[in-house]
Amino acid sequence: MSSDNSTITSCTLYQYQIELNPSLPVGIQRIDIRKGLVLATQLNNQQVAWVEIAPLSGIDIDSQPITGFSQESLDEVTSQLLQVLPNFIDQPLVILTNIAEQISLPSLAFSLSLLHAKLTDKLPVRIENPQTQLAVVPLLYDGMSAHVITQKLQTLTSINSVKIKVAQTSMESDIQFIYQVLAIAPHVTLRLDANRGFSLEQAIDFLACLPKHKIEYIEEPCINPSDNAQIYRQLGIKYALDESLNSSQFDLDLALQQPGLGALIIKPMLLGSLEKLQNMISQAHLAGVRCILSSSLESDLGISDLRIVSQALTPDEPPGLDTLSAFSKPVLLATSGFSPRLNHQVLKLLTHIGQPQDSDEAGI
Repeated sequence: MSSDNSTITSCTLYQYQIELNPSLPVGIQRIDIRKGLVLATQLNNQQVAWVEIAPLSGIDIDSQPITGFSQESLDEVTSQLLQVLPNFIDQPLVILTNIAEQISLPSLAFSLSLLHAKLTDKLPVRIENPQTQLAVVPLLYDGMSAHVITQKLQTLTSINSVKIKVAQTSMESDIQFIYQVLAIAPHVTLRLDANRGFSLEQAIDFLACLPKHKIEYIEEPCINPSDNAQIYRQLGIKYALDESLNSSQFDLDLALQQPGLGALIIKPMLLGSLEKLQNMISQAHLAGVRCILSSSLESDLGISDLRIVSQALTPDEPPGLDTLSAFSKPVLLATSGFSPRLNHQVLKLLTHIGQPQDSDEAGI
């Protein structure tokens, strides 16, 4: 077991760039390449931990800037890290949380606080409720073949929820697709995600065509988020907030007072430190609002960590992490031992600071 008395002896920063096939939705946009960073840290007791740092920003498949998600770029995060990493050497682990609290880049604040939690054994070492935390909520969207839909629905065991992207094609096509899913799996309930794709009138018309009892909630239904509560007033269907949480104008207290808010969809990479996440979740739970951790299209390293974070912060809610299958290569490789190793075929070394790097001993 490690403790805050340990000190950091080396830091190694890598960058990855992995092709996605098929491309993945980011709101109403799509990406076919995911870029991010991996920070490997070693302590004076030889303990090693890695974290992924991957703001959801950059360019989509049409060469347009990704909007509505991370406000910081990967270059900004890289530059900030290259500045602060030398300050970590020979310092106690508390420096990680100190920097996480001071830094203005949410992806870096989250990852540094996560690194501290991993190195100080503040996170669960195993999944205590695998039926919830290892369950996959399938992500479906119009355009998937019946074969792919059936394959994804076959993964459902202990839970019966599916997430469906809507408001990306025509309303008629979306409705037809949803009924196709329900015909294949009539027992499932729906988590719809509109990414602010509807006007209030469109959202009401769309939802009125669906079996209301099958809908858990609809994420970000309206172009104008202030219209969301009106959907609940008119139809009794709850809504969830996702992109709204990332806005500098977002007021959690005010949001929790609105009628019909069913869930917060929490993307840790977009929001900040573990402490900030814990405070947000505690406040929401006091108001009777569900909190569901969701990926920001991280690699297998980030997804694995999000499962553990979900176990710690939202143990009763299966996280939304069904995005890995599109990644053409992993960041972590299985080994014959207990711990995996980094896949250096997809990692570009940016810097190493501190004691000489010994990848054979450190697993980095």
